[in-house]
Amino acid sequence: MAGAGPFLTCQRFFFMMGRRSGNTTMPAKQHISKKFTALLVYGRPPLVFGGLLCAIGVMWMQSPILYTLGVVFLFTSMTFDLVDGWFAARFHPHPQMALLADRIMDKVVYSIIFPLVAVGVMWRLHFVSGTPNRAELLHAIFVLLLAVTVLVRDNFAHFMRSFALRKDLEPEFNELTRLRTIVAAPVAALLYAHAFYIPEGPASGVYTLISRLGNMPLRGLFFIEIIFLIINFGSIAMYCHKYGTLCLDEMCLGNERLRRSILAFFPNSLTVMNAVMGLLAVFFAYQWRIREAYLFLVGAALFDKLDGAVARKLGLTEPLPAGPQPSRNINLGGVLDDISDTVSFCIAPAWIFYVTLSSIFDPVLARIPVGLVAWGFALLGVGRLIYFTLDKHPIPGFFKGMPTPAAALLAMAPLIIFAQTVNDGSPWVRFWGLFSIALMVLAALLMNLYPVRYLHLGRFISRHPWFGRLTLVLFISVFTPYFGHMALGYLFLYTLSPLVTWRIDPEVAADENRIKPARAQ
Repeated sequence: MAGAGPFLTCQRFFFMMGRRSGNTTMPAKQHISKKFTALLVYGRPPLVFGGLLCAIGVMWMQSPILYTLGVVFLFTSMTFDLVDGWFAARFHPHPQMALLADRIMDKVVYSIIFPLVAVGVMWRLHFVSGTPNRAELLHAIFVLLLAVTVLVRDNFAHFMRSFALRKDLEPEFNELTRLRTIVAAPVAALLYAHAFYIPEGPASGVYTLISRLGNMPLRGLFFIEIIFLIINFGSIAMYCHKYGTLCLDEMCLGNERLRRSILAFFPNSLTVMNAVMGLLAVFFAYQWRIREAYLFLVGAALFDKLDGAVARKLGLTEPLPAGPQPSRNINLGGVLDDISDTVSFCIAPAWIFYVTLSSIFDPVLARIPVGLVAWGFALLGVGRLIYFTLDKHPIPGFFKGMPTPAAALLAMAPLIIFAQTVNDGSPWVRFWGLFSIALMVLAALLMNLYPVRYLHLGRFISRHPWFGRLTLVLFISVFTPYFGHMALGYLFLYTLSPLVTWRIDPEVAADENRIKPARAQ
């Protein structure tokens, strides 16, 4: 919710109503605003409960009228959730009691709506879809996991805030927490409209508008849900960053090994998300959504950067102060990282390459063993990962040979253009098919060209935020037909980068701290 002031406003409103002294009566304008704010705040749970009753009626009777009424209830509750803090913030400050009541209202609403939409999506599979395909089944499972994540996040946040209060710390609110709460209500309303959609309804403008939400394409829903899932994980990370040190100090009682075992959960979770992104890329490639598959591989590369950065930030890469040291190469984090990289940057690109090229009949392309090329890329990628793991003399800040994430993105970029030419019926289909095959072979060889040093791009972006912002600006082209060309050009420049970056000192290349401009004396 945008703010917590409404609850203090309501509390003082009922308190002032009980006062008998006429000198303490609030002005009429504020008196009316408090009543209205009380309606906005305390009206949400009844509206959501009404949506629950309508959903039960829809599942029992499949009534389009109850469906329309339930969606109206949910969107009204969403509107209340977005504007009540705006009204309250202009009439009173935000005390601790108001913040507590704010969280209670959110917990009540989310505890009702998210389990409800998880049940509703499963119900739609059986009663509305009739014969659901794998994409619809995967979406239903993903919504269930999303609902569980939302509830776990709320309970985790409650635990961390309670622990902070025990240590006499004031809970802080940042933009990520507000963003998570602001986004939750619209996502819940959208999922409700999708889950309990009844195809045949009354000929009214309201139902026509709502039915568009109920028929929203799955890829659009997946995109919104994945963004919401990332926001929830970001909120959890924020609480861990703020209160995690105090919590670990009390839990571990000076046991450094136990402390590291607990902290290792966070980079390992990011590593698992790396593999999940790779699997989602394969799924979207099967739907002939090569652009979306490429974006998921970009997400996998981002998680691959974050897991190492988080591990170094938490001090997990440093040796223990005392006692026997674990093996350098064999540990859970290293094994998970190797498995995730194999899935996302070796198997997934090879699989997507084979699925894309083999689905198009062309007499020239048909004579090329694309399956053998895909197997070669995957095996050479695995060999590159094995060499990286066993290398006893790494160069700080550099890779020996092209790193597997960059090679995977380089090999996948022309497939975006190839898919576009196929959809447009362009005569360039054969050219881009042959180009994709040649680049797949070249990327596999560059991964194992160990004398060539490639700069660690993630650490370079950490040192130079302007370069990261420039990269984000280039990715705006995802909304244009030239996204594949921009990605190919970007990766081609990185392919040629050793001609310039070999001069950089390895100690400078290994640094992840932001370079601040020198101040004029």
